[in-house]
Amino acid sequence: MLSYDTPVSMNGQSPTSTTNITATRQAMAPNTPLKVSMPADKNMNSNTTAFGLDVHPAHHHIWLVTGPAGCGKTTVATHLAKALGIPYVEGDEFHTAESITKMSLGQPLTDEDRWDWLTRLREEALKQLALGHDGVVVTCSALKRKYRDVIRVAPYFSPGLQVHFIYLDAPEEVLQQRVAKRQGHYMGAGMVHSQIAILQPPMRDEVDCVTIDVSRSGDEVCMDALNQVVTKLAEDQ
Repeated sequence: MLSYDTPVSMNGQSPTSTTNITATRQAMAPNTPLKVSMPADKNMNSNTTAFGLDVHPAHHHIWLVTGPAGCGKTTVATHLAKALGIPYVEGDEFHTAESITKMSLGQPLTDEDRWDWLTRLREEALKQLALGHDGVVVTCSALKRKYRDVIRVAPYFSPGLQVHFIYLDAPEEVLQQRVAKRQGHYMGAGMVHSQIAILQPPMRDEVDCVTIDVSRSGDEVCMDALNQVVTKLAEDQ
């Protein structure tokens, strides 16, 4: 049995056994060429992207945009999904009512609160790919390595899938300021410190993770994230 406290194998590795593969794999549509959709440029050839690339990935991809509250996950994820023409799954919408109530009251979630949430996100990402999409963007705080490992299990259910984590990094004071300015969200500024207290930024051996400094302007962050994604897709041809 998989233990959430035990790191799983890294990205791109096929499972050692093909038994018990779920219907998600059977429903997975054949890969079709994915082209990055960016604002038109009159000097661009219609067969290229804004980066001059014609991207034909060999695998399906899950792009996890991660980090504490206030780091800009939703902004970056919506930008990536629009640019790539793939679905976007908002992680906040998959919390239970009980978890939302806890966070609204300033009570940090426990590991037990998160396991089923992480599993739901993984299953929703696989569902979107099973509908025929080449990739899907998902927002998820993924504060601890073992939380990321829950998502890393996805290729066991769908061999040929690659999982990537885009970690948005900013100082706590920046996150506090941003969350304090938000309106209509259950996550208050007081929750930022509790997230930072348990945060485990990606380690060097987590080769499926990239870190992006989000203390810059939103446009710079979004472009940096998209560049990282396009580079990965260009390598997967």
